[in-house]
Amino acid sequence: MRGVTGTSNMNYNETIAFLYDSLPVYHRVGKAAYKANLENAVALDEYFGHPHRKFKTIHVAGTNGKGSVSHMLASILQEAGIKTALYTSPHIKDFRERIKVNGEMITEEAVVDFVAGNMEIITTLKPSFFELTVAMAFDWFARCGVEIAVIETGLGGRLDSTNIIIPELSIITNIGLEHTNLLGDTLEKIAFEKAGIIKDNVPVVIGESHQATAPLFLSRARTTGSDIMFADRHYVALWPDEGNGELSVEKEGITSIRRKYIIRKSGTSPVSLKKDDTGTVFSGETTLCGDYQLKNLSILAMSFDVLKVNLGLTDDNFVDGVANVIKNTGLMARWQVLSARPLTICDAGHNYHGLVDTIRQLHSFGKKTSYVLGFSGDKDVKSILPLFPVDGHYYFTRAGIERALDPGELADMAEGFGLRGNVYMSVSEAFNAARCDAGDDDLIFVGGSIFVVAEII
Repeated sequence: MRGVTGTSNMNYNETIAFLYDSLPVYHRVGKAAYKANLENAVALDEYFGHPHRKFKTIHVAGTNGKGSVSHMLASILQEAGIKTALYTSPHIKDFRERIKVNGEMITEEAVVDFVAGNMEIITTLKPSFFELTVAMAFDWFARCGVEIAVIETGLGGRLDSTNIIIPELSIITNIGLEHTNLLGDTLEKIAFEKAGIIKDNVPVVIGESHQATAPLFLSRARTTGSDIMFADRHYVALWPDEGNGELSVEKEGITSIRRKYIIRKSGTSPVSLKKDDTGTVFSGETTLCGDYQLKNLSILAMSFDVLKVNLGLTDDNFVDGVANVIKNTGLMARWQVLSARPLTICDAGHNYHGLVDTIRQLHSFGKKTSYVLGFSGDKDVKSILPLFPVDGHYYFTRAGIERALDPGELADMAEGFGLRGNVYMSVSEAFNAARCDAGDDDLIFVGGSIFVVAEII
């Protein structure tokens, strides 16, 4: 029965277990879960009556930053009073984080009923976990009557299950070497896959104008008749003050760091910042304080510039959306403060480009720093480890997923770069050891894998 709410013998936890056990899941089994075509996505879309055609969409791809940009865009739209959906992956704690409307997760009952009511197509078509999740999201968004949905791609873009939509705007944050066994082993090959989300006559924002990838994006835009804008050629975001922001305790005892930002037209000099704000387009505060967010803020400004007239957005919506993104959308694991003493920060960056700014920023605190690290086995860890300082204190561990790199193997590789520490077979054990060893004025960082971070948050 097509999309019919039905009675299930399974509760929510049993339903999620069924999806994990019955369908190929990328974060558990890796490449075996990747479908290099859109056949199942198209079949599911037809089965559910093309739900994505019932609302507008914005499509976001890229190597790093696409999650933060997606959340901030959704927050801005919510501040404008637009009924906004958000689809992202992977989740941190609860599967339902992937599917949200105005910041509210899909209900447990809806997940159970979707699976129970569509068991025939699930068992017949045998889609991947991601393919079915996308179908569930689009169906839920249509049922909720959303006006616009911000859709983050999973892997790549061209063959990603989300790529059946025709959006109002396509966004490609940046290109780095990632998932090379699936997307290609050069920046150009990966850019080709990401460029697959550029649709006929749909404008596209590219975050970074890299000499290796810009020609490919320009060529694709010419072919599709799409207006193309490189964010870094139009906007630049800056921290106007020195340091890493101010630590604050908000309502309900939540600790965060708040940081002031300024977004200016690209090419305007930052030298005059302390004298005046000439050239400033936006200024405000954010709790997303990682230095890498500056690039995301410039992408956000460029995207806002494209969308604001047709969607009736105001500058206040932008400033309030950035300031309230965690409250509005529930974003986690981006330079997130877990405790103040010792200062404990986690971040979901998991590749070279996602970690280079983070590690440099951690060093700028000037504190004794402990690193609780674990990586997925398919990451190019040997390119990442040289980023870490040899005077750090290391706690090597692994998340509880099949793809996780063995912490003993990680420790052996790290020692080759002068990084020494102990091995722990669980994230909680490693984290507790780091906390026991740290003084109140020290710094602890948890990262390397979003799945490591998920076990601590």
